[in-house]
Formats: sequence, C-alpha cells, structure tokens
Amino acid sequence: MPRPTVICLTPVRNEAWILERFLRCASLWADHIVIADQRSDDGSPEIARRFPKVLLIANETVGLDEAARQRLLLAAARRIAGPRLLVTLDADEVLTANAWTSPEWAAMLAAPPGTAFRFRRRNLRPGLRRCWQERTGGLWAYMDDGSPHAGELLHNRRIPLPAAGPVVALAAIEVLHYQYTDWARMRSKQRWYQCLERLLRPQRGPLEVYRQYHHMDAVPRRAAGPVRREWLAGYEQHGIDMTSVGGGPPYWFDREVVAMIDRHGARHFRRQAIWDADWAALAARYGCGPRERFLDPRSRRQQAVHAWLRLTQRRRHRRVVRWTDAWLRRRGW
Repeated sequence: MPRPTVICLTPVRNEAWILERFLRCASLWADHIVIADQRSDDGSPEIARRFPKVLLIANETVGLDEAARQRLLLAAARRIAGPRLLVTLDADEVLTANAWTSPEWAAMLAAPPGTAFRFRRRNLRPGLRRCWQERTGGLWAYMDDGSPHAGELLHNRRIPLPAAGPVVALAAIEVLHYQYTDWARMRSKQRWYQCLERLLRPQRGPLEVYRQYHHMDAVPRRAAGPVRREWLAGYEQHGIDMTSVGGGPPYWFDREVVAMIDRHGARHFRRQAIWDADWAALAARYGCGPRERFLDPRSRRQQAVHAWLRLTQRRRHRRVVRWTDAWLRRRGW
C-alpha cells in the first residue's frame, strides 16, 4: 500500500494570535493542512494563505455547529486522492516535537483503515514552565476509511468512529494545548461557552455548566508537572518560537456575548457565571446600548450561589459539597 497522505484538519475563527505558529509546526509533519475559516475578521485567512501546504476553505455558518464544521473539513480532505491519515487539531494545539520521528508515527502510517488514535493532551500554563495532563485523552487522528461523521453542535467528536474500528492509545506522541497560556482570553472563551450552553442546551443546569467550564480552577496536583524541553526543542531547531504568546484584549468572545445579551436580555443569563466582566463597558465599546441593558441582573441569592461555586470548585467531590450541589439542582441550579 502506498504511504498515506497526512492531512491536518483545523477549524479557525479569529486565531491570528497563534495561527502562524500552528501552521509552521504542522507544516513539518503534514502533507496538507485543511483550514476551515469561519468568518474571521482578524487576518487569519491572510496568514493561512502564506503557507503552501494550506487548503483554505470557507465555513459560512453564522452560529456554532461543530458537527457541520467537521463534516466540511472531512469532505475537503477526502477530495485528496489515495489513503489518508487524518489528524484533527485546533489552532491552539500542536503535536509534541517528537511526533514525526517516533516509532508511533510509523505505526500510525501503517495502520489499517478505520483505526482511530487517542492522544494525551497537556494544558500549558502561562509562562510555559508548567502544565497539567487531562484525565482522558482525545480521539484526534484516524486512518480514513470513508465512514460518515455524526456529532453534536457543541464539543463534538472530531473524527468518524467506525463501530468495529480499533482504537490505539499513543504514549509518546502527545498534544500541547496553548489555550491556557493566555488566561484572560481563556476566561473570555469560557464565558462565551457558558452563554452558548444556555442557548443551545438549556436543559443543562447552570451548576453543571459552571463545574465544567471552571475545571482549570481545580487541577489535581498529581496531574501537574513541568513542560519538558523535548516537547518543544524539535520545533525550535527549525526557528519556531514556541514560548511567546501574542494576542491580548479585546477578545472576540466578549463581542459575541455582548450580542447575546443584547438579543436575549441580561436576565436570560443571570445564572451563568459570566458577571465578572463589565458588560456595560464592553457594550459601549462595541456600540451597543442602552447601558442599563447590560448591568448585572443577579439577585443577592444568585450572587451567593456563584460565590459558593467558586469557593468549592476545588472541593467539589467532597460529600458536603455534593450534597449542597444536589440541593441547589433541585432548586433550578
């Protein structure tokens, strides 16, 4: 069988803060990089066009539909003839620098169609000296067999998963996640996600949503460790800066949340833990008003519940916290 073509599939929306680094890294191991850009207005498409391995396609969806987004990426990749190894990464993720020289890489290329590959992911902290490992890995690579993809609007599975296909857990090749290197941007993104949960999955209670989107505030000590130099050195040998972080405010997530509040009213999001931001000031920046429409609508009791959630996030598995959480859920939380 001929060597499979290695294709990286990446959705993009306003990722100029990190996209050039991602594309320089992925260009070292991918034969093609399919970028599905969703209406970026920060120069992301212009950055992508500078890289010869990039196939830039337009994702014209207005809202968030991760399942449709992945099908768009898959369809573009499948127009490339021959056997294909598909690797699905977000723009703020890179493979560890040992990837393409690892025996695991050769094993991936030799795998039969329908094989899925599970990666461990390390979340890099600000300063890139420390990180933590996620408890479960992600299924992010796949030897394509043409299976259809099915998924959800939000937090969708990235690859097709044939019922009978083998799943191989990789040990040497890992994924480095840069989302948490800019803590303010990450907080902005998590507020956006909480509002999306309210709109797209209103059946989920705000307490459950809070616990999910504040997981970074309760990282177990056993999961934390140093960032190992060999994860980055192979990229740095090619002149890629792996440690600086660009970007900074304003963040497009805030603009989206302002639009949601403007459309649905602040009270619609009163139980979402998003009120650490000054939405009235942000609304003025984006030309929305009146100011009163964006003020904190929470009662003192709702503010107290948010304070409880914040103070107990690290201890959420303790019995008294679980009992209190259960009591709050019965009252609409």
